[in-house]
Amino acid sequence: MEIFDNDLNAEVIGFGALNVDKLFSVENIVGADEESFIKSETKTPGGSAANTIVGLARLGIDTSIIGKIAEDEDGDMIEYNLAINGVYTNNLIYSETGATGKCLGFVDSNGERCLYIDPGVNDEIQIGEINPLNIMRCKIMHYTSFVGDSFKTQIEMLEKLNKDVVLSFDPGMLYVEKGFDELKPILERTNILLINESELRLLCNNNEAPVKELAIGFLDLGIETIVVKQGSTGVYAINSTEECNVGAYKCDVVDTTGAGDSFNSGFLYSYLKGYDLEKSCRIANWVASKAIEGYGMEKFPSLKELEDFF
Repeated sequence: MEIFDNDLNAEVIGFGALNVDKLFSVENIVGADEESFIKSETKTPGGSAANTIVGLARLGIDTSIIGKIAEDEDGDMIEYNLAINGVYTNNLIYSETGATGKCLGFVDSNGERCLYIDPGVNDEIQIGEINPLNIMRCKIMHYTSFVGDSFKTQIEMLEKLNKDVVLSFDPGMLYVEKGFDELKPILERTNILLINESELRLLCNNNEAPVKELAIGFLDLGIETIVVKQGSTGVYAINSTEECNVGAYKCDVVDTTGAGDSFNSGFLYSYLKGYDLEKSCRIANWVASKAIEGYGMEKFPSLKELEDFF
């Protein structure tokens, strides 16, 4: 039986996989029948939604996360990391069996990476395990991907969201590979789509059209704001009244694993503050540039750092 705590009111709630990232620094990422060597290893809490939620918490936003962990060492690490970063843990779900999710990542000398996911109990979330009162009171619900069946629970939860709750959606490649039709129920409810250019082109099955043309197609679907992350090139964003291209900030790249997630935290922070589209993208790019100067969440910036910069 779940015991719900209704005293904590988060402005933003994430809903996505909770993993411990085991990151291996390598000289280069190899292909089939190739070999390389591991230079160093780090272990850090992660998961796309968790990265964004922790990023927001460091920027002074009250946050929580819907996710499932097992009663093991990795689960303890995730819960502790959320707590010390000021994330409310009242929406965590605990499994008495199974293992906490893991992500094995290989990061090369340029900061590029490849990831392998072991979802563990992430894919066992049932709608009855989620506190309906909490999700009714948040301002933004932020969806990210799962490997398996918890995707169905995310779709079920759409009906339980208050119509005033803004749905932010970063599908990631795992969901984009499902195709437009499977994602359509979520996309039709989405207010803010945060997606990178490769994912956008795959979702649209179009490698030729300008990014603007593809983004306008999602405006026509009813999504209010489309933000297309373009890595070192910057970002393109559009809504019904604004459009912008914003370049990336130069930085010393260590690990790009959380770049897109930290970008999301900067953008959603700006959205809550009511900033215009260009300023929101500038802030998001800056937050991402700071995050990738370290492994995992270690370099995610604070609100003071953001205020000092801007």
